Amino acid sequence: MATASMGLIGVGTMGSALALNMAENGHDVALYNLDASTIDTLIASAGELAPKLKKFTSVEDLVAAMPQPRAIMLMVPAGKPVEASIDALLPHLAEGDTIIDGGNSDFRETQARTAKVESAGFRYLGIGVSGGEEGARHGPSMMVGGTPSAWEPVKPIYEAISAKFEGDPCVAHLGPDGAGHFVKTVHNGIEYADMQLIAEVYGLLRDGEERTPAQIAPLFHRWNEGALQSYLVEITGHVLDAVDKDTGKAMVDVIVDQAGQKGTGRWTVIEAIRMGQSASIIEAAVGARVLSSERQTRQIAGPILAPTAGEQHGTFNEDELESALLVGRVLAYAQGFRILKAASDEFGWDLDYARIAEIWRAGCIIRSSLLDDIATAFRGDLPDDRLILSDHFAPLLKEHIAPLRRVVAQATMMGLPVPALASAVSWFDEIRQPRGTADLIQGMRDYFGAHSFERLDKSGSFHGPWND
Repeated sequence: MATASMGLIGVGTMGSALALNMAENGHDVALYNLDASTIDTLIASAGELAPKLKKFTSVEDLVAAMPQPRAIMLMVPAGKPVEASIDALLPHLAEGDTIIDGGNSDFRETQARTAKVESAGFRYLGIGVSGGEEGARHGPSMMVGGTPSAWEPVKPIYEAISAKFEGDPCVAHLGPDGAGHFVKTVHNGIEYADMQLIAEVYGLLRDGEERTPAQIAPLFHRWNEGALQSYLVEITGHVLDAVDKDTGKAMVDVIVDQAGQKGTGRWTVIEAIRMGQSASIIEAAVGARVLSSERQTRQIAGPILAPTAGEQHGTFNEDELESALLVGRVLAYAQGFRILKAASDEFGWDLDYARIAEIWRAGCIIRSSLLDDIATAFRGDLPDDRLILSDHFAPLLKEHIAPLRRVVAQATMMGLPVPALASAVSWFDEIRQPRGTADLIQGMRDYFGAHSFERLDKSGSFHGPWND
């Protein structure tokens, strides 16, 4: 099948970077943007790549100028802009053409759009793109969902522009309709958790030991050479090293402590709950961002709820902090992959978890040295399909869980918030508990609502004596 010609609608930060990446890999790219001056700016700065970038002032002209089969990628904001772009394209497409949504769309919307476009006689792909502007320009990790026949004509292009891990393209077709966007959503949920875990460790050192950013940075540089090697640990060291040119202060010390979010972390938690899965570490990270936005309340609450005499500064063991962060990260990955399995089972996607781990090894935000071990675990004999029960991760967790407990306990006694680290401990303890406490919950539910319960010694549905 012939490689498709490429069009791109939406020439913002990510769209511009992808266009240059495609051009650098030998492809002419037809461009359209509501603000045409954005395309002019891109072409003017493209240097020797400029001849491969073609500007069009209407969707109709863009489609008409492209040879078939066409592939037109949408890099517009999720929601109504995607829908409007699809509606603008459909009247002008021909058989074999493909629309590709490369934004952070809700996978359920991608499922509906796939049905809509395919019913009109065309093809549709939802591609999750990770790596930010730098990744888009020089090689992102990409998660593809859609009909396989839609993927084949564009596969050479996306493999060429993707990140490479030891020569292996970090892009794969993962399943039908919304599979790619769902995997990207969960990727972002894990990203939320990882960033929060890192921020909590930073907070313990800053507020508990009163270390400066310059004193904390070397620790993250050192950790990045060991088991915690990852993009996020690497850039944490660089962020903490940075100095503000205007004030001479550490850059991080002049940044307002309010973290934004675009919704994918929240979507991960919502979908986990819908599918009956626990995403407590990711949920803690999303909740922490929500509380960070309530800065005014925190400023008022500070003096009113000031630390008591029993809450004081202390010293944390650096090796124990490293272990705590390692366990938290492993458990966050474990929660994320369990959500992927639940969705795969529900929608019949047949996701390849090992392959997902492999395409996350380069280009994406959560790339880390753990992903090779995760891929190996999923390719082996994995009890209950649980990452934490693998021959590699079960011993690792048992070795490092005690330091995590001590870090959380010490932080709690000092009055320092560690919601994600604490959630990691609780989730670990819950999942290894052969007999939990839901028996009492079931008893209470039956008492006040006659909901009934199952027994250990008999099959069937029963009520307690309180209902006699």
